[in-house]
Amino acid sequence: MQIKDDILVVGGGVVGAACAYYLTGRGAKVTLIDKGEVGHGCSYGNGGLIVPSHSFPLPMPGAIFQGFRWLFDPDSPFYIKPRCNWQMVRWLLRFARCSTQKQMHHAVDALTMLSLRSRALYDEIEESAAANMQLKKYGGLYPCRTKKGLDHAVYEMETLRPYGVEGRVLDKDEVLTIEPAITCSVIGGTYFEGDAHAEPLSVVQTLLQLAEEQGARIEPKTELIDWELSNRRIDAVRTTRGTFRAGQFVLAGGSWSPGLARPLGLNVPIQAGKGYGVTIETFDPLPKVPVLLNEVKVGVTPRANSVRLAGTMEFGGLDESITERRVRAIVHGARQFFNIPEEPKVVEIWRGLRPCTPDGLPIIGRHHRWENLTLSAGHAMLGLTLAAASGHLVADLIAGDTPCVDPRPFRPERFG
Repeated sequence: MQIKDDILVVGGGVVGAACAYYLTGRGAKVTLIDKGEVGHGCSYGNGGLIVPSHSFPLPMPGAIFQGFRWLFDPDSPFYIKPRCNWQMVRWLLRFARCSTQKQMHHAVDALTMLSLRSRALYDEIEESAAANMQLKKYGGLYPCRTKKGLDHAVYEMETLRPYGVEGRVLDKDEVLTIEPAITCSVIGGTYFEGDAHAEPLSVVQTLLQLAEEQGARIEPKTELIDWELSNRRIDAVRTTRGTFRAGQFVLAGGSWSPGLARPLGLNVPIQAGKGYGVTIETFDPLPKVPVLLNEVKVGVTPRANSVRLAGTMEFGGLDESITERRVRAIVHGARQFFNIPEEPKVVEIWRGLRPCTPDGLPIIGRHHRWENLTLSAGHAMLGLTLAAASGHLVADLIAGDTPCVDPRPFRPERFG
């Protein structure tokens, strides 16, 4: 089969779905392809958090030293699998260079700009008659058991304030008023009223449904094999289900973007950071708001008939195996704050490969090497948070409209 469209989007996660939605909203004829079922990669089993309050890059001052300490703890929230890989070494060296105070503030400025715009766009999408994202606006709570943890939470809150993310410090009683299900002895915390959460798969399905209503074609189980090129333009992609031709191409392949871009001669510095989601049956008392447990690096999200626990960052390439001790560590961390049984009833164990750049910022924009290629990848742990604004920005850039946010911090050329 041969399809000719205005735009072909490669990647059916939440970022690709947002691109398809906003591009079709401009009247473009769009086809989206994905090698699997759309929305069932990294966008499926995460914590479902839409959190401007978490607009921090992965490389932070002291991150390298903390990471090295964690490497020797098998239950730590951060792990790098030993392997002989020059791309990983180069990525880590760039990561180390970006772990400075100056770079952190640059990244926070860019991420809050994108996340706040995204948060507003999700409200607009939810108002659509066809939307069913299950968006809940209960805010985001960061409870703390220790003075060190609370000091860090307050530091992060004050760091975000100049960039437009408002939070407030809570004492113990205020934390328990917002979330009475916490059973440990907390000393306080921070709370961000503007945070929200949703079912991540429902967000993808909503965006794709709306895109289809606007004329998009969605082609799951369609794996890209190679690109057809001429001069500085892409003419088509060859896939397991035929050739797709288009005038413009959007690469939103998440952690698979480096491999997809390699035949184009592009070095896309993204490493896959494996995260886990453990969905367990409800317990008593049941949490009612999303809680981020920074002291143990675990997020707890209440769902309709279950609770999802999410966390860890494990760098090991495109390895989708499950390490059970990581799963146990997530449950153990959440149990320090909630009344989770010693043997909880597990509904589902999930893992996803988060696409991480060495400077902590996504790659969004046209690439100078190819006239008709736009990238949108590398959103790390903030894929759901940043997706709506990322899709809107891609549509702006392709249409030649005024960008909804400043695109310069995300330009692909920053890596050379």
